[in-house]
Amino acid sequence: MTAIAAPRAQSPKTLIRGGRILSGLFVLFMAFDIGIKVVDIPIVDQTMAQLGFEAGGGRAIGWLELACVALYLWPRTAVLGAVLLTGVFGGAMAAHIRVQDPWVSHTLFGAYLGLFMWGGLWLRDAGLRAVFPLRR
Repeated sequence: MTAIAAPRAQSPKTLIRGGRILSGLFVLFMAFDIGIKVVDIPIVDQTMAQLGFEAGGGRAIGWLELACVALYLWPRTAVLGAVLLTGVFGGAMAAHIRVQDPWVSHTLFGAYLGLFMWGGLWLRDAGLRAVFPLRR
């Protein structure tokens, strides 16, 4: 008989490094998204109109996202920022459902962002891992 070795637990440094990578990718995308909304390029107004919002609404959403991402980046308020951003992503998903956009490419994009955001935070934060542990 051969013994099966138990899987090695990940070291905190490895988890933190992985969390920083996921969070970094999330923040890079959000920086791009916030930038195009705050600068108010024409495609943002066109997209907002297709979703049923008035022109210029993208700029306000961009500033709101910026505030939430800033909270997410500061360790003491990271969970609050993630909760608020989850609400923003839910609203975006609802808007895409309302206009019957494709699910995989448009509607679920907020869920994909949420997975990167929460996954990165979960890997970085031992307290969050304690509240939501993985179980076998």
